[in-house]
Amino acid sequence: MSKKAAPGGARTVAGLIRLVVPAGKAAPAPPVGPALGQKGLNLMEFCKSFNDKTKDFKESTPIPVVITAFSDRTFTYEMKTPQTTYLIKQATGIKYGAGRPGDESAEGVRILHRKHTNMP
Repeated sequence: MSKKAAPGGARTVAGLIRLVVPAGKAAPAPPVGPALGQKGLNLMEFCKSFNDKTKDFKESTPIPVVITAFSDRTFTYEMKTPQTTYLIKQATGIKYGAGRPGDESAEGVRILHRKHTNMP
């Protein structure tokens, strides 16, 4: 049986893949390789493109990525902003959050930090 294109020439979505990949460090190893491999996508094409787009980011910044896989084994991806907790930790210079949230605090966020990171 032949494959028919969707009406209007639109591609059929085969699935969505959500990953958090360190900036500039996408490689065909886990977690990227197995996730894209299950859908039959070109691993190296994604890795090269992602690393090229994130070359100006601070190294190892965790970038959330949503990859849309299509039935013809092509894909598109969208990069999101890093998690707020990561950005706050970077701005304040702390390594770890509170050990027991609600009972203790790690460190306060100063007004200067709030202005610097464009937080309300």
